[in-house]
Amino acid sequence: MTSTALSPPDLRLITTVEYHQMAEVGILAGDEQVELISGQIIQKMPKGPAHSALCKRIEKLLEHRLGSQVLVRLQDPVSLDTYSEPEPDIAVVHPQDNFYADHHPTPVQIYLIIEVSDTTLKRDLGIKADLYAAAGIADYWVLDITAQQLHIFRDPNPAGYQRQLILRGQQSVSLRAFPDCSVTVQDCMG
Repeated sequence: MTSTALSPPDLRLITTVEYHQMAEVGILAGDEQVELISGQIIQKMPKGPAHSALCKRIEKLLEHRLGSQVLVRLQDPVSLDTYSEPEPDIAVVHPQDNFYADHHPTPVQIYLIIEVSDTTLKRDLGIKADLYAAAGIADYWVLDITAQQLHIFRDPNPAGYQRQLILRGQQSVSLRAFPDCSVTVQDCMG
């Protein structure tokens, strides 16, 4: 029996414009939990209470530490390129008076992306890290709820991040764009 599986060159990738059109005409429901990653519509995992609480905790922590220097967005889209519009758990972006009413933040407007991970660790450390590195996101963090550790990704290039660290407990890290803003893993985890 021969395989009928499609190989990557056979895939028809969806652009962000087409993705939005699909939502406008009702192909994608308004409440459907999906995101566009590398031209493919990917199902998002449901958020449990611990995940939601941790996102809110980090949002408040960063807002308290950085104030009006940033805008902290929770689970809102960012536009990385023609084929990718992920919805990271937290995006720390340049503030804008209109709160991005006319477009989603682009890589040059993003200081930091954080994914809070329990059931999505493999995706966050793999596909998402590669996606964010290719887009040039200088600071990408994955907070692993289960292992109580923070993965830090820095120095992006199209082949991936060149520097990765794993921190635990009272170990601290400063935001790349704000070296005076240091947080410990425990600050994030609570």
